Amino acid sequence: MPEHSVGTQEEWSAARKALREREEELAKLDEELAKQRKELPWVPVEKEYVFDTEEGKKTLAELFDGRSQLLAYNIMYGPDYELGACPGCTNLGDELSGPQVHLNHRDVTLICFSRAPIDRLTAYKQRMGWTFPYVSTNGTDFPFDFGLALTLEQAQEIPQVQEMIESPPEWLEEWSRQIGAKLEDGLREAPSFIAFARDNGTVYHTYTVTAPDPFVAPYHSFLLKRTPKAPMNDFRAWRKDEYQD
Repeated sequence: MPEHSVGTQEEWSAARKALREREEELAKLDEELAKQRKELPWVPVEKEYVFDTEEGKKTLAELFDGRSQLLAYNIMYGPDYELGACPGCTNLGDELSGPQVHLNHRDVTLICFSRAPIDRLTAYKQRMGWTFPYVSTNGTDFPFDFGLALTLEQAQEIPQVQEMIESPPEWLEEWSRQIGAKLEDGLREAPSFIAFARDNGTVYHTYTVTAPDPFVAPYHSFLLKRTPKAPMNDFRAWRKDEYQD
């Protein structure tokens, strides 16, 4: 027996109409949330941060590349990861190069951060074929100041993190092997989007969102929600050059 229902065109039309009404409710709520997000207060960034980039040292203001808005995704790639970035974050990274030109023409610079040293980020970027700027926060307070990573002491104070380290599910143990790092090190990175604005020479922090928010997920997961079959119940992710075809 099929796991899905089978019906007439009339039954489908009625069910689709009911679903559309719910989708319209969600779209309206999403617009309200977007407005509320824009209304968050801007917080001046008073500390000076200097990052390693493919073009040398740059300040936070210089990462804007002449635009007034900066949107960055923090990829889980800590200094202890020996085999590359988190596969799930890598999946999202695969889908960030395309929007660059559209965001740039709307006064937004899109980049990615990670705590691994810049030479490892550059090599990984080349391996994955990414085109966005990839910036290292290694050796700076930036990831800890903005909640993009945890210090060892901070991680030890979070019961959920300690529980995952002490009793990890099978998929998380496999994830640890994929990145080449112990869980106590790997889980200190926080997959997050963070936004900044620049106005009259001052840089402001405006927004941060961290997993498990749906926005911090590969975009293909949004497409799978529109396909007829239920997604596979599998927490694992694979890098695009590691699929066993």
